[in-house]
Amino acid sequence: MKRILYTALICCTAVLTPSCVDDLNQYPHTETTSESIYHTPESYFQVLAKIYTAMVTNGQEKNGSADLSTNNGQDYSRCFFNLQEVCTDEVAYTWLSGENLTDINNLSWDANDSWVSDMYYRIYYNIALCNEFLRNATEESIASFSAEDQNTIRQYRAEARFLRALFYYHAMDFFRNIPFVTENDPVGSYIPPRYTAQQIFDFIEDELTDLTEGSNLLLDRADCPYGRASKGAAYTLLAKMYLNAEVYINEAKYTECITACNNAIAQGYSLETDYSKLFNADNHLRTNEIIFTLPIDATTTVSWGAGTYMVCGAISNTSTAQQPADYGAANGWGNMRIRQTASEVFDPNDRRGMFFKEGQTQEVTAMDDQSTGWLVTKWTNLTDDGQSASNTAENGANTDYPLFRLADVYLMYGEAVARGGQGGNATTAMGYVNELRERAFGDTSENVTEADLNTDFYLDERCRELYWESTRRTDLIRFNRFTTADKLWEWKGGSSSGTSVDSKFNIYPIPSTELTANPNLYNENY
Repeated sequence: MKRILYTALICCTAVLTPSCVDDLNQYPHTETTSESIYHTPESYFQVLAKIYTAMVTNGQEKNGSADLSTNNGQDYSRCFFNLQEVCTDEVAYTWLSGENLTDINNLSWDANDSWVSDMYYRIYYNIALCNEFLRNATEESIASFSAEDQNTIRQYRAEARFLRALFYYHAMDFFRNIPFVTENDPVGSYIPPRYTAQQIFDFIEDELTDLTEGSNLLLDRADCPYGRASKGAAYTLLAKMYLNAEVYINEAKYTECITACNNAIAQGYSLETDYSKLFNADNHLRTNEIIFTLPIDATTTVSWGAGTYMVCGAISNTSTAQQPADYGAANGWGNMRIRQTASEVFDPNDRRGMFFKEGQTQEVTAMDDQSTGWLVTKWTNLTDDGQSASNTAENGANTDYPLFRLADVYLMYGEAVARGGQGGNATTAMGYVNELRERAFGDTSENVTEADLNTDFYLDERCRELYWESTRRTDLIRFNRFTTADKLWEWKGGSSSGTSVDSKFNIYPIPSTELTANPNLYNENY
């Protein structure tokens, strides 16, 4: 069944206030103790489910019992999307002032920004969940269970370690030099040390290598239940980190990226033939291409982020031409469009360019005018047979959010080859790219040659293939196009025609509340 993991939620109410940096190595405050939670193999599964769902829900109930007392009260996935996309050419956000996103849009945030703070505490809340799980999943802790149950919990332990590595990767990508704490650190009044990006990079690399080559392995793709982390997910995360290693640690790791891509591909993934089906309410069926996803469900795992945000947020609430029912939605929220700088990289015959244009200008002449900028129709709440999967106004969408896809791996492989990585070749890269383009155009008419495959090609192709999939900020930084004048888009830096900004905005600042609570931390340039 699609949602089997997500029906087993731990029944506890957790609160982590924004200044509790000394609690990052503890289980969030609950009315029950660890001893009463971790008493059966099933309880371990429930806690693991909580860690997964903490990426798409903001608490234990649909509209209550929030895990965190945050500024905006949104879930991990919505914070993640906003920090990765709203600041780029791929998103024109309508409600900048009302949603406190003006500074994110303008690349002018500081250490008091509410979305930056919310993302930071969401990440460390999830790390705290992982640490507490691992603290209670030691060999000694599970010794009283049967051999079969012990092996099962060891598998859960591997998944928790992957998720913690993912959260630390996001923390490094956003904040670079960050506090570090594991299950081995003391519980209580412990002030985490500040780790450099190099130290965090090395930790993530060691964890993921051990989970794919060591003694406590993640499951292979073929054996991994839907919505959970497999070896393919670990290889993909390694590839992402290696591709960006020059940004993080000032050291090229393109050869390692190619190796990780090859390992992910060897897990047996294949491209979905219909691009649009990767983003509809039946996209849980696309396990051939989707490597790691964030599942939501209108019955068991209601989210106002993830797929719901993509579906409803992209539908206008002022247009008389666009009908929400055409996308399986009860209504549109009118949050987002795409800026012209991004939409103009699409050929008119590219089926990946899924835009509603009637009554819309292509150029975004005003951020708060929903008629400027094309509307993105990539995400829907429709099933394969065209039926609405849920009442989005009451329970959100049923459309899962793919975090890792094979298409991304193909493009990472090609870019790493173009940047001089060894262990791959341009001919193979061309084959991967042309698989994507044949799907996009329906034939070989727009296939590329090896001579076309320079790094600039990959930046544009990543936009065409992966727009609104939370990769754009990281990609632009890797290409030195995020803060510089080398790439401008409308309203970059708050200017209608776009302008460069200070390079410090390549990194988000650790929140000021955290700096006050932890004397080990500081921000460069803020």
